[in-house]
Amino acid sequence: MQREIVTTSDGSSTIFFSEWKEHCHSIHGAIQEANHVFIKMGLSLFSSGEVAILEIGFGTGLNAFITLLEAEKRNLTISYVGVEAYPITLEEVEKLNYPKQLNASEEIFRLLHEKPWEQNIEISSRFNLKKRQQFFEQINDASQYDLIYFDAFGAGVQPELWTVSIFKKMYQALKPKGVLVTYAAKGSVRRAMLEVGFKVERLPGPPGKREMLRATVG
Repeated sequence: MQREIVTTSDGSSTIFFSEWKEHCHSIHGAIQEANHVFIKMGLSLFSSGEVAILEIGFGTGLNAFITLLEAEKRNLTISYVGVEAYPITLEEVEKLNYPKQLNASEEIFRLLHEKPWEQNIEISSRFNLKKRQQFFEQINDASQYDLIYFDAFGAGVQPELWTVSIFKKMYQALKPKGVLVTYAAKGSVRRAMLEVGFKVERLPGPPGKREMLRATVG
């Protein structure tokens, strides 16, 4: 599938998939979206200690990178699992400007992508990473995570990723009181979450989007 590096409204880059006419991140600001949806509405719920995170759609590595940086600021120890069916290339990684935009280490950002898949890797003393190359339908984790970043492509492009069967897997993967955050706010997505047992909140969305969803295990 043809992919192109483009710049979003906040100056940070993302990847455009021409066949789907879909971007990896919001065109209104990739970094702004990641900070709002996954950090402000997700990670900030955890004030200290260890946090186990599952990311659905590792993609550009932006969410993992920001989370690593926040772990240092917030005195958190993160165990991070990123699931991705179609990893980006190292050539594409080199064209992403997140380290510059975040005033952070280019070396650490490259490490997130260069380290091997299917292995637990200590990126820093506060951030352990495991990347898994698999389809989301193949996820069968049980009660392992405190937080899920659900960052799959939109329901308009891949509706099969926003179904009751997928959210049942997410519910089962979370620990009691675990939380899932996503940029999505469609009624069909909310109803699928409710059907599997999540308590669902509508929250203010990131720039360019009115609402987003946060779901909690009852």
